[in-house]
Amino acid sequence: MSGAASHAARRAFAPNWAARAGLAALALYCLYAMTQLGLSGERLATGMGEAGRFLARMWPPNFTRWELLVEGLVESIQIALLSSALGIVISLPLGLMAARNLAPAFVSIPVRGFIAVCRSLHYVIVAILFVKAIGFGALAGVAALTIASMGFIAKLFAEAIEEISMKQVEAVRATGAGLGAVLLYGVLPQVASRFTGFCLYQLDSNLRNSTLVGIVGAGGIGGTLFAAFKRFDYDFVAAILLAIIALIFLAELVSGRIRAAMR
Repeated sequence: MSGAASHAARRAFAPNWAARAGLAALALYCLYAMTQLGLSGERLATGMGEAGRFLARMWPPNFTRWELLVEGLVESIQIALLSSALGIVISLPLGLMAARNLAPAFVSIPVRGFIAVCRSLHYVIVAILFVKAIGFGALAGVAALTIASMGFIAKLFAEAIEEISMKQVEAVRATGAGLGAVLLYGVLPQVASRFTGFCLYQLDSNLRNSTLVGIVGAGGIGGTLFAAFKRFDYDFVAAILLAIIALIFLAELVSGRIRAAMR
């Protein structure tokens, strides 16, 4: 008996040689990938020196062209608000149809496939496609971020619906209520707070993303930033970056207040 207990104690923390071999193989492959990509300490040190000179050219920030800066920020905010609103409105029915506990398989499977397509491509790639299709400007940015919002919110909304208690849904159905009343009184109250959180997060994300799609010609402050980079106008670049950071901090503060008020 004591021998068996002693053997069990010795094997309680037995080494997992398969996991160790996997980690060792991963480490060796990372080293191999670094050599293939030309990564080296010498190149990193050179880059850090260049980065220091680049940052020196960005200081102090130049806010003399504040009208151009404000115009780009306002356009980015408008793109973010419009794309978030459109994405939320479209995602609500998509999420309901994609929930497997509410919709039949012949409805939920195609809708889930459409949501997966919306999430497959990065929003910058989608923005490039829309720029090629409908031309430069804010419309392409709104369309691209709307697609991104649909893919994100609809997926999370469908998953939230699949986690609800069906007892409330069945209780509303037992009263003879129609589909609209079942959704309004049996489903939405259980997911309203989470759905609001998803929407606030997507709005915050679209504020950041709207600054990036402008680099490919889809409107917003990103276009102003890219133009300043091409002119080597680095002090104005610093002003734009500080303005973007201030905008994101303000959005985070507002969304935090809204979440606190909803608790």
